[in-house]
Amino acid sequence: MDYQNFTTFTVEIKHGVAWVTFEYGPVNVQGLPMLADLNMLAQKLEADASVKVVVFQSALEEIFVCHADTNFLKDMSGKAVPRDEVKLLDLQLVLERISKLPQATIAKIEGFARGGGHEFALACDMRFAARGKARFMQMEVGMGILPCGGGASRMARQVGLGRALEIVLGADDFDADQAEAYGTINRALDADEIGPFVEALANRIALWPSASINATKQAVYASIDLPIEDALREEAYWLYQATSETPALKRFAWADEQGAQFDMENQRTWPDMLVSVQEVN
Repeated sequence: MDYQNFTTFTVEIKHGVAWVTFEYGPVNVQGLPMLADLNMLAQKLEADASVKVVVFQSALEEIFVCHADTNFLKDMSGKAVPRDEVKLLDLQLVLERISKLPQATIAKIEGFARGGGHEFALACDMRFAARGKARFMQMEVGMGILPCGGGASRMARQVGLGRALEIVLGADDFDADQAEAYGTINRALDADEIGPFVEALANRIALWPSASINATKQAVYASIDLPIEDALREEAYWLYQATSETPALKRFAWADEQGAQFDMENQRTWPDMLVSVQEVN
């Protein structure tokens, strides 16, 4: 698969991990060129089972991804639209496509991620931010609109109603530690720790079968909005999708025939044993 010729970022594939590095000076503005690149990237990733993890990062020292480009926002309609005539915005469609990628997606944030940049991070599966460098904000309400790249929708699912409204209506900066406390990121890490941590996590996830990663994502995302009985049915459905496409049954048979599951040493070393079992195919 060819991952060249993007204008707003570069892509490097290593060990099943796609490292997507935004570099669209001066501020990685989230305009039509970036949305077009992300849409094309998603199209390629959707068809590439060899890539299991996608890490989004920035080459710019102070910026992860900037807010949406006001050049196309200024051309929005100034008239209210009836509910039955509303269509999803390009930003919403592209970020939802990123959210639904079959790969695990990680935002590695070492600079400002405000407005659409923050919404992009929220569309990823996991987010890690560097202390002293990452800053977050949803400024849209102060401009007279509202977060419209999934910020108003994903924020509440991530942190709850009260905190979502505090972030969106407060329209102020918050740092990595506050983001961790809010729940908008997985972890705040020191600047010298975030690189090795994200690389180790991405490389570990990339060891697992691609169909298992996708099935897990689908089941977890479905569980957010469903009653528990329906969510459990989704789990069962995606279980069978996984067993039909991965070596899972061979690995269960191996564990039973070798007595591996009853070995106390294996119980002590599950993280390492899980890596070694990848050889059973």
